Formats: sequence, structure tokens, C-alpha cells
Amino acid sequence: MTIYIEDLKFQCILGILDFERTTPQDVLINLTLEYEYTTEFINYAEVVHCIKMDLIETKYLLIEDALKSLSQKLKKEFYLIDSMKIKITKPSILPECRVSVESHSTFKS
Repeated sequence: MTIYIEDLKFQCILGILDFERTTPQDVLINLTLEYEYTTEFINYAEVVHCIKMDLIETKYLLIEDALKSLSQKLKKEFYLIDSMKIKITKPSILPECRVSVESHSTFKS
């Protein structure tokens, strides 16, 4: 099975610039989760909540660190995950573009 969470938008502290450390900014999260569905399922509402709480509470400096930590937390919380792709976008950090960083993780061997 594949779960897609697309364009999850909320505000958090994320970045290394002075104003990013004090003023929450919009972030967009796109996530794809792969897992084998038998009798257990992954509750996507809980996944969304986990993502939001982690980013809001942790206040990461780098998107790369947020991605790495978030991948580990999601796998720990939702053990059925075989693989995931997460993209974090900062849509307003630069006036002429949207900036994103994406990571891929595979847990099933």
C-alpha cells in the first residue's frame, strides 16, 4: 500500500537565519509511505499529527536534519513502514522561488 500526504501546510521555526529562529514560517510537507497491508494499517491522521508536532516542537536549524530525524521518528512510531519519501518545502524563504529538500529511506531488506 502507498499513503500520500500532499501539501501539508503549517508554520514552524525552521532555518539558520536570524529571522527564521524567531518567526515561524510556512512549510509544506509531501510524504509518500510504502507498507504491506495485511490486517494492520497506518493511520494517516496520526502520521500528520506526528510530523506537525515534531517540526513545531523541535525547531530544527537545517531541513536536512529535520528530514533525517523525522524519518527515524516515523519509522519508530509506525513500524509497518517499508520505505518513505519526505520533501520539506519553504515556499516563502526566497521571493523568486520555492526551496525544497527531499530524502528517501528504505527499511525493508
